[in-house]
Amino acid sequence: MGWYTPTSPAPDLAGTLVCGWSARTQGEHLLVPDACMDILWIRGVGIRVCGPETTAWSFTLPPGTESVGVRFRPGAGSHLLRTSAAEVRNIRVGLGDVLGSTWERTLTDRLDNASGHAERIALFENAVRAWRSRGPEADPLIGTVRRALARQSWNVGALADAASVTERQLQRRCNDAFGYGPATLRGILRLQRFMALAQSGTRTGLAALAATAGYSDQAHLSRECRRISSLTPSELLASEAPDWHGNESVVDVGNVQAVGPRTGEESAA
Repeated sequence: MGWYTPTSPAPDLAGTLVCGWSARTQGEHLLVPDACMDILWIRGVGIRVCGPETTAWSFTLPPGTESVGVRFRPGAGSHLLRTSAAEVRNIRVGLGDVLGSTWERTLTDRLDNASGHAERIALFENAVRAWRSRGPEADPLIGTVRRALARQSWNVGALADAASVTERQLQRRCNDAFGYGPATLRGILRLQRFMALAQSGTRTGLAALAATAGYSDQAHLSRECRRISSLTPSELLASEAPDWHGNESVVDVGNVQAVGPRTGEESAA
């Protein structure tokens, strides 16, 4: 199956990127939605922007395929790439399709001629810095929504009220930043929360993990897990997905544990 190595981003990019990563893979792999967007370089292929996914999808690579990329935090990539995340939802496009051919040619040439994976990740991080310095300011609502739904499973109406926007405004702005509305984002981040809690080792047993992650019961976890990942909860935890972000996470497990079981749907904290 080759290898996959996630690394923590540079400190100044921690609010924008979950991780950098390098891989040499082969065979079939299943990607599970995490509400993130990736930008990656594949040797012999070039640079691709991977939009946010709504359901798991599998792909097969030739033996020894080499790739390097960076993963944006949920909602953090769309304004830097100057495109609505909804336009790249469930698809992969060339960098030139979103930022123009100049960026694509220049960055591809540098990546192709870099000395190794660490240098390629650094090149991607420098590009993200450039996009961040030249791009528009991020919608402040998006960070609020990401942090809220990463910690617990808010009711959409309560989330809109707490953010002082209408549900329609919340839907539109989430669609642009995340690629889908707050209800879909809630389900994807809740599943990420389940995996992060399992990885932390502070909860054992699917029933306890389900309750702490914000599911109504274990059956609710099983249904949502199959719908989003196509796997059972046990199969998901045994897969590659829990290790995709390395030491980082798209959710804050400490705050999840502080909330406690089953308060997410009922609270507006």
